[in-house]
Amino acid sequence: MRVVLKIGTSSLTSANGLINRSSVRKAATEVGAARAAGHEVILVTSGAIAAGFPVLGWDSADRPSDPQTLQAVSAVGQSHLLQEWTGALASEGVVGGQVLLAPLDFMVRAQYLHARATLERLLELDVVPIINENDVIADDEIRYGDNDRIAALVAQLLSADMLILLTDTPGLMDADPRTSSDASLIEQIVEIDHELEALAGGTGTARGSGGMVSKLAAAKMASWGGVGCLIASAARDRVVLDAIEGTPGTGTWVEARPRRLPARKLWIAFALPAAGRIEIDDGAVEALTSGGRSLLAAGVVGANGEFAVNSAVEIADSRGRVIAKGLTRMDRSGVLAAAGRRSADMASAGEVVHRDDLVVMPA
Repeated sequence: MRVVLKIGTSSLTSANGLINRSSVRKAATEVGAARAAGHEVILVTSGAIAAGFPVLGWDSADRPSDPQTLQAVSAVGQSHLLQEWTGALASEGVVGGQVLLAPLDFMVRAQYLHARATLERLLELDVVPIINENDVIADDEIRYGDNDRIAALVAQLLSADMLILLTDTPGLMDADPRTSSDASLIEQIVEIDHELEALAGGTGTARGSGGMVSKLAAAKMASWGGVGCLIASAARDRVVLDAIEGTPGTGTWVEARPRRLPARKLWIAFALPAAGRIEIDDGAVEALTSGGRSLLAAGVVGANGEFAVNSAVEIADSRGRVIAKGLTRMDRSGVLAAAGRRSADMASAGEVVHRDDLVVMPA
């Protein structure tokens, strides 16, 4: 089985922001056990920014908010984080190799194929890829929260059998365990809906900024990419092998959808923040959801938000329900000027969002 294993900052660092070596060693032992059982493991790790704080004499309370400082801190912490991982994996007889990825590696076809070929070759060489966002030159991970979405994209990139997201909770609970003593684990999810997303709450710890919201977003991405996902506690003994073997109670399992989206559409649907919203009429809703058509200006009723050409936009029906998301070929002013006009009456084709750049979202 091919497994993408992602471990968050809160599971790798202590309260003062230092790398917790025992946690890293424990995770490396999990990786070693899975490999000894004949499974391939791709490791996605957070923690570079948190690891950089103590080196600079800071702690988590000093966390800056501006992207440039965060990127500089990650440049300091990345080498320390990698050193901990390679040392811990070596003690398990495993060779680790660093791979830094940026969002464009999933968006540009040539880079996508190159990233996949390199990762496949590392696996052929019996190396565990140690993947992190390239924070130093790309701020997308900092903006989105952590590496959860990157892990979901890697799982799709490599056609993984499973994505495991390890965190500091047993999985998704049916109530907030910090305020409810009878909160229990939700063991299986067929489809992630708004009710489940509301249960996820907000951001996690001061050291890690993803939280359960980010985990569910990544699980949804993985599911739409045809990969099942388990959210579980990094502290659980034998968690990786239990996940692979399907041991009940290991965590929250999110089922894979039978039809997978290509990586580019996964990115559009779940990773790109929406810069605005376009409202469409019922005829356009039918054309998008049942006809697999592009969104034409004739079906547009209105638009809001200050979006530009190639921005990600939500597409909503007359009741305000988001039914699709895509990359617009017009800016807001262009959309408003073209709204309701037939293509025959326009100099251009009248395409607001081409079907290749559009993803119909679940109800």
